[in-house]
Amino acid sequence: MYIEKRKIGKKVKYYLVHSYREKKKVKKIRKYLGQNPAKEELEEAKNRARQRILELLQELSTEVFLFTLTKKQIEKLNRYEDKIRIIHFDKKEWQRFTEEFVYNTNAIEGSTVRREDVPEILHKQRVSDAEELETKGVAKAVEHIKSAKEELSIDFMKRLHLMCFKGSKSFAGQIRKVEVVVRSSRGEILHQGVPHLQVHSALKDMVSWCKENKNKFKPLVLAAIIHNQFEYIHPFQDGNGRVGRLLLNFILLKNKYPPINITLEDRAEYYTTLQEYQKSQNLKPTMGFLVKQYKKTLNRVTTKNK
Repeated sequence: MYIEKRKIGKKVKYYLVHSYREKKKVKKIRKYLGQNPAKEELEEAKNRARQRILELLQELSTEVFLFTLTKKQIEKLNRYEDKIRIIHFDKKEWQRFTEEFVYNTNAIEGSTVRREDVPEILHKQRVSDAEELETKGVAKAVEHIKSAKEELSIDFMKRLHLMCFKGSKSFAGQIRKVEVVVRSSRGEILHQGVPHLQVHSALKDMVSWCKENKNKFKPLVLAAIIHNQFEYIHPFQDGNGRVGRLLLNFILLKNKYPPINITLEDRAEYYTTLQEYQKSQNLKPTMGFLVKQYKKTLNRVTTKNK
């Protein structure tokens, strides 16, 4: 903040000014301090104006890619975290979670590997087909996000994709150079990823937004926003769902929260929440869904406080 003076004849008007950037435009908030004020009067007026500017800044909306959220809307979303328990997994619980997550996240995308076969596949030295490769690949990615200390980046997303699909997809770890669409079982287009020439820019914006805004949101809300926006961009030719769900958990784990397993049985509701975000910019369905999935995950994986 700085003092701005405007001279009109022999009179000088004083203003306290704060500049900020919104949608790549510089905007200013000005508060009048008085005309030719004495030193003490100027100081008192400046303190009052500073407080008022700070209050106004708190009410300014936060841009979230496709929409904006006011301070009150952010507070309401953050309150969803009051509905979850923070429980840390022991070694056996992590093993159960990994097996559950690997089975469900692959099955959501059409894998035919059975739940009961996952433990055996994860212990195999050599696998027999692409689905088994992806079973081991996703498990490797889960192990990676458990201890990853780095910040969200495009390279990190590419690395997760490579871990999941090395050996099963020729484009593993590569940002797509083609257009992609998501279709229903009836062939209807449910979602079309951003044009391939805009993918890198969209991911860069997402990473920058996360860095600048992460402290405004509780971890569950931040994870939901990044997951949904990643799925909206759809940066890979295939495998976006699995990498997106890994990113969801990466943000949770980085903030000392337990991970979430989204189940195959709830796939339809999961897709509905993504469509609500893409079509109506509505995060509430996602938040309600993730709270339910959290409770399911903890009930299935842990034995604490049941």
